[in-house]
Amino acid sequence: MVRTQVIGQRSELTSSERATSGTVAAGMRRPSYLILHGYQGSGPGHWQTWLAGRLRSGDASVHYPDLPDADAPSLDSWLDALKGELDAFGEPPVVVCHSAACVLWLHHVAAGGAPAERVLLVAPPSPAGVPEMLAGFFPVPAVEAANVRLVCSDNDPYCPEGAPALYPGPADVLPGQGHINPDAGYGPWPAVEAWARDGTVPLTAR
Repeated sequence: MVRTQVIGQRSELTSSERATSGTVAAGMRRPSYLILHGYQGSGPGHWQTWLAGRLRSGDASVHYPDLPDADAPSLDSWLDALKGELDAFGEPPVVVCHSAACVLWLHHVAAGGAPAERVLLVAPPSPAGVPEMLAGFFPVPAVEAANVRLVCSDNDPYCPEGAPALYPGPADVLPGQGHINPDAGYGPWPAVEAWARDGTVPLTAR
């Protein structure tokens, strides 16, 4: 069953969520993060770029790769790039995905790829809302993902059906926030930094 939460008061991950996500206690090791952009990348004003800078300012290993051919992506090429990034980590990282990268991650899981400590899927798209060149990313594989959290809006033009109907994980629905990108005002986004560092939930709007 998918748990959907329209934003209210924040809380920490429950003990069961921490157990299934493999969260490591603070101070045990250097935190590691993998930030994955979607179709056409995430530019300098994007919250992902802001987040990478914030995490790098502390003692963290942050990978924020340019996935190949972002304007005309191939699922196979992106899967290969994702595998290479994960292979470079000593331990499973915290993974933060936006848009088409959310679909990428689920294909990676379906193929038996390397695990993550925790995964955030932000504004995943649907076939009804994306350009035809992304058709190869769909359908979204049906996978069990106990360590995944979904963040979406109720008016994302790239997922008109509503992401909680299509994607796994407990969901934080941010009313009226579009595709949760710079066009919707998402540069600095403190809630996503709090989740990345501490697992703070629910995620709230900027």
